[in-house]
Amino acid sequence: MGIAKVVDNVSTIHGNRQGLSLGRLLSVWVSYILSEADHRMSEVETWAAERMECLSALLPEPVCEKDFTDDRLADALRWLSDDGRWAEIERQLGMRLMRVYDLERSPVRLDSTTVAVYHDTEGNTLFRHGHSKDHRSDLAQFKVMLATLDPQGMPLATLIVAGHRADDGLYIPAIRRARPVVGQGGRLYVGDAKMGALETRAFVQASKDYYLTPLALIGQVPELLQELLQPVWKKEQPVQRIYAPDGQHLDQEGKPKVLALAYETSRTQEAHVEGRSLSWRERILVVYSPTVARQARRGLAKRLKRAERALLALTPPRGR
Repeated sequence: MGIAKVVDNVSTIHGNRQGLSLGRLLSVWVSYILSEADHRMSEVETWAAERMECLSALLPEPVCEKDFTDDRLADALRWLSDDGRWAEIERQLGMRLMRVYDLERSPVRLDSTTVAVYHDTEGNTLFRHGHSKDHRSDLAQFKVMLATLDPQGMPLATLIVAGHRADDGLYIPAIRRARPVVGQGGRLYVGDAKMGALETRAFVQASKDYYLTPLALIGQVPELLQELLQPVWKKEQPVQRIYAPDGQHLDQEGKPKVLALAYETSRTQEAHVEGRSLSWRERILVVYSPTVARQARRGLAKRLKRAERALLALTPPRGR
C-alpha cells in the first residue's frame, strides 16, 4: 500500500526530530493493531521491544523500542487529526491502489454507520446521542461515512461527524472527497435510499457522473410507484426476467432461478446546483424481487401473530 511513503511525503516534521520516520512509525503501529486487535498506545512499546530483531530486519532505518513510546504515538495521532493532512493521505493512497489493482472504472459505494462509545456528551461536539444503528440509544456515538471502491471495498474517503448528524447531508461531502482519487465524469456512485435526495442526485448529474439509489417511499414517490405499477397489473407493460449469471442460482428442477422481474422507464428531473439550473432525463428501474417479497410476507405474518397474541393477552378468558 505504501503507507509509510505516502505519510512521509505529506509530513513536514521538525528537523530536530530523531528516530523512526512518521510513516514507518505508523506502519508498525498499524501492524500492532491488526495483529493484536488492540488500539491502546501504552502496549506498543513492550510489543515492539519483544520483536526488535524482526523489526530491525524489516525496516530500512535504525529502530529502537523508544520509537514506540505512548508520547510519540500521541504526537502521531495529533498530526493525523488535521483534516487537510488526512484528506491528502487518503488521496495519495487511493490513487496508488487504483493504479496497482486497475480499478479505474469500478463503482463507488457510499454508506454510513454509527460507533457507540462510553463517553460523556457534555461539552463534546463529536460524541452525541442520535439514532443508533447498533440499537444503543443510551450511549453516545459518532458517525462515519465511507466512500469505498467496489468490489474490494477499498476506502477512498472517510468522514467522521457528530453522532446526531443526519445521513442525507453527508453524501455530497463524501463524493467531493472521493473525486480527487477516482476522477470526475462517468463514475457510478451507489448508495441507499438516503442518497436519493434530489440535491444529491443533481450534484452527481452536474459532474456528468452516474448514481444508483432506491427512491425512499416518502413525498410523491408512493404515488409514482402506483403509477408505474398500474400498466404491469393491467398486463400492458412487458417485464424482463433477470437471472443470475453463469447459473449460480437454480430452482428445484435445475433451471435458472428468476431473481427479479423488471422494466425501465424515464422521467425529467430539474434542480439548482451551485446557482445554476439543471435538467436531465433520469432512468427509473422498476424491479420486483420474488425473494424480497416472500421475506416481506413472512415478516408481516409474524408481526400480525405477535399483535394478535398481545391483543388476546389483554382480554380475560371466557367464564371469568
